[in-house]
Amino acid sequence: MNLSRLAKVAGATAIVAAAAFSIWNTTASAEGVLPVVLPGPAIDDTATGTTQTAIFAGGCFWGVQGVFQHVKGVTSAVSGYAGGQLENPTYEDVVTETTGHAEAVKVEFDPAQVSYGQLLQVFFSVTTDPTTLNYQGNDYGPSYRSALFVMNDGQKQVADAYVAQLDAAKVYPSKIVTEVTPYTNFYVAEDYHQDNATTLNVNPSYVSHFDLPKVADLKTHFPALWQDKPTLVFAANAR
Repeated sequence: MNLSRLAKVAGATAIVAAAAFSIWNTTASAEGVLPVVLPGPAIDDTATGTTQTAIFAGGCFWGVQGVFQHVKGVTSAVSGYAGGQLENPTYEDVVTETTGHAEAVKVEFDPAQVSYGQLLQVFFSVTTDPTTLNYQGNDYGPSYRSALFVMNDGQKQVADAYVAQLDAAKVYPSKIVTEVTPYTNFYVAEDYHQDNATTLNVNPSYVSHFDLPKVADLKTHFPALWQDKPTLVFAANAR
């Protein structure tokens, strides 16, 4: 039984101390870890035209979604479950850690405004610790793994090259374990998991402590990509 999952859904306010984090940057902040602001990818996807899709898994999907909802050029960011075997899983299915799914966010974006490589730069800089295997912060289990579900050969080339670039530059003290794997499926999560970094409807203590700092880091360190008004799943959640 994953107690951290149950606590999040139940709205428990207890939070594991920041010292429990695997800190990949050496300077701790009140939220646990300061962001690692990384160089952009040497190789990027130059595709233009129609809206493109990318899927990111980087721990609890509340924070990952909250970050990408504020990225300029992102037209949709939806929380869900990716990469598992069970069709149409529920949250209760995924928490058993038997379905193979990862909590993930499906991002649709305009490549004329933001590239796949820039989204990767944001992902690795402020949303995930890519050196921890099957956990992020105090959330443990394969469903919290760091993963990129690539949609095509172009994304795979960019993702593989960027991981290799960051490893070669030794920007982290440990090797990156983020999976780069072909897309197989994505199932939209329950409504209460959507837009939670904006509404704080589910466990506001958790979101305020672990997720909102990531959104703030995006604004601070990527001002050219920041948009004030988040791209929400449900218009009724706008504030």
